[in-house]
Amino acid sequence: MLTADVRFEGWTVEHWQRFLDLWKPRASPEREANRPRGGVIVIHEGTHVRKILHTGRGRLDPPAEWPVPLEALAAEHHASWALSAHVDALAEVMERFGSRARRTDDIADQALSIAAVVREMITDGSIDNWPRRLRGVPAPAPSVVRRALDATCADGKCIALGTFQDGDLWTAIVARRRGNGFDVLAGPYELRASMGLLSGDWRRDQRYLVETIEDAYGELSLGLFGMQNEVRALVMNPEPGAWSRAVALREIVLSPMPPSIGLAVGFDGARFAYEGLRAVTARIDLLGLVDPTLQRARKQLGKMAGDRDLSGILGFDPLEALRRLLHRD
Repeated sequence: MLTADVRFEGWTVEHWQRFLDLWKPRASPEREANRPRGGVIVIHEGTHVRKILHTGRGRLDPPAEWPVPLEALAAEHHASWALSAHVDALAEVMERFGSRARRTDDIADQALSIAAVVREMITDGSIDNWPRRLRGVPAPAPSVVRRALDATCADGKCIALGTFQDGDLWTAIVARRRGNGFDVLAGPYELRASMGLLSGDWRRDQRYLVETIEDAYGELSLGLFGMQNEVRALVMNPEPGAWSRAVALREIVLSPMPPSIGLAVGFDGARFAYEGLRAVTARIDLLGLVDPTLQRARKQLGKMAGDRDLSGILGFDPLEALRRLLHRD
């Protein structure tokens, strides 16, 4: 969701690499060093493989038989994912996309349209992939995405992420909204220069970062700040209540916090309390009398969320979708 004249500024190669590292897929620490990496891509004609390559090692010898399960193919070549497509699949994707495209479509509309086409072709069997990390996550309509954007960042305001390490600003990004897109994506280079001498306490220094952002780009609608390793671990954490606990213990700072995000964090904490209470009662409620009451309470929690928090607006939990994309079993 970028404007036609979007401006990138304040980035160095080092800062950009640090920002990308925050979203780099990882496995658990004990498996990260030797986990499968890269992917295998197969182009075929039904029963005959035209080309197979590994994204890290290049072209591979085709399998003796085709088709074969993609999970087995990925394991054979020590890859973390695999994709197969009929030789005409790419042309078919573009043909279907072109028939649906409109002059008024922005980048978000186009991306969602292509995603819908690819999902259709996966269902048709022209394209296959493993693993399907976003299985069960619905593709939101453009109108839903705009509602989520309105709930998170008002027109003319900014959203920002800033991470700290070794007593200094490690990396940051600022996105300023204009209309249905963002017209500025700013990095930390000039922001850091304007912040002056830092104290080394990131909870105090993030206030200076907020002031600098608002002086340079406009009022902040949502800001997320924390230590680089804490933010990274939180993005990967699947436990209920992880975000609400991190906010309560000030392991991260959400400032300012739009109502939709505040509701999401609050419900995340309520879900954590529900899971903990259910675990306790499971040990003492031998007759199973308490669990139905807890189940009804959980359903009521979902109704209370409704369409007021970000998950309710989108129809899925965006943080859970992000975790699935980044986590490597």
